[in-house]
Amino acid sequence: MSIIEKVELQAFSFEAENLTASASGSSIGGLFYQKGAKVAITKYSVKVTTTDGCTGSYVLNWGASPSVFGQMQMLAPMLVGRHAEERQGIYDDLKREARQFDHMGHGPLDIALWDWQGRALNCSVSTLLGGYRKKLPAYASTYHGDRNGGLDCKEAYADFALACREMGYTAFKIHGWHEGNATEEAELVTHVRKIVGEDMHLMLDPACQLRSFADALYVGRACDEANYFWLEDPYRDSGVSAFAHKKLRGMLKTPLLQTEHIRGVEPKADFLIAGGTDFLRSDPEYDMGLTGCQKIHHLAESMGVDAEVHACGPAHRHLMAASRNSNFYEVALVGPDCPNAIAPVYNCGYSDQLDCVDKDGMVSPPEGAGLGVEYDWDFIAAHQLAHIVYD
Repeated sequence: MSIIEKVELQAFSFEAENLTASASGSSIGGLFYQKGAKVAITKYSVKVTTTDGCTGSYVLNWGASPSVFGQMQMLAPMLVGRHAEERQGIYDDLKREARQFDHMGHGPLDIALWDWQGRALNCSVSTLLGGYRKKLPAYASTYHGDRNGGLDCKEAYADFALACREMGYTAFKIHGWHEGNATEEAELVTHVRKIVGEDMHLMLDPACQLRSFADALYVGRACDEANYFWLEDPYRDSGVSAFAHKKLRGMLKTPLLQTEHIRGVEPKADFLIAGGTDFLRSDPEYDMGLTGCQKIHHLAESMGVDAEVHACGPAHRHLMAASRNSNFYEVALVGPDCPNAIAPVYNCGYSDQLDCVDKDGMVSPPEGAGLGVEYDWDFIAAHQLAHIVYD
C-alpha cells in the first residue's frame, strides 16, 4: 500500500481568442464568440504524490471556478497520510466532509487518484474500469449564441451543423441564446432540422435559460416536431425539480436529459425514480470523480436507462469506454472560428478541439498509463496564479 505524502494544487490562466464573457456569467458556459476578442480563463490542476515517488494528476476542464478551487483546498488535506489505493474509502469520507456544499471540489481529487493508480500499475484507467469501447461517437456541442457574427442567427447554427457533419460528426447539440426567448429558440430548433435533414442526431440544451414551464413546453413541442434526440435542462428551475420535469415528460415525446445539476448517485436515483428524466447525466469533475460516476452508470444500468457523460476530457473518455449505456461523447464547447476554451496543457497530442474527431465522427480514449495524457507543467508554472502544497 502506498501512502499519500503530498497534494499540490495550482491555479493558472491563459488567453483564448475570439471569445468573450457574457453578462450572465464568466464561466465556460458564459463564453461566446466575438471576433478579435481575447478572454482570460483560469483553470486548476491537482497532483498527488505517494511515498514511493509515484504521482497522479489532473487538470480541470469545465468544473473550474473559484468555488471549486475553494472546495479542493478544503478537501485536499484529507488525502495526506491515506493509502492512495483506497479510493472508495476516500470517496466516502470526502463526500461526508462536503455534505453542506455542492461537492464540486471532490471530483478532480478522485480523478487524480485514478491516474495515480494507473501509473502505479502501468495500465490505463480504461483497463482499471474494464473499458472495452475503443471508438466513441461524438457530438459537437455549441457555445451559446451571440449577436456578433458567430452563432448569431438560426442560419448560422444550421451552417455550423452542416460544417460539423462534413467533418464526420453524426450529432449536434444546440445551446441557444442567453435571452431565453422561447419563440426564437423554437424557430432555431425547427430551422436546423430542416437544413440538416433527418440523418443527423440533434439535441437542444437551453442551459436553464427559458424563463418558465410554459416556455419549456413550447420549445419542447418544437423539439417533438423536429424529432430531436433529447431536450436538456430547459428552464429556470435550474434542472432540479423532478416534479416539474415529470409533468413536462408527460406532455412531450422528446426524451428529457436531466440531473447535470444534481450531485452524486443518491439524488440522481431519487430524480429518476420520481420520473423526472429519461436519461441520467454524469461528469467525473462534477459527480465526485470516476468513483462517483461508476455508481451513477451502474444505477442507470440497473434501471434500464442510459447515462450520458457531460462535457469532455480524458477522464470522460475512459468512463464512456467502460459504459455500454452511453450514446455520445460531448465535444464542448465549440463554434465557428473560435477554440474550445480548455487549457492548452497537453504535451502528448491529446485534443478536445472541434477537429478531434475522425472521419466517422469518433474519438478514442487515450492510451498509456493512467489517464494516458502528459501535461505541460512548464506552461502551468509559467502562467501560475497560485501554488498550494499539503504535506
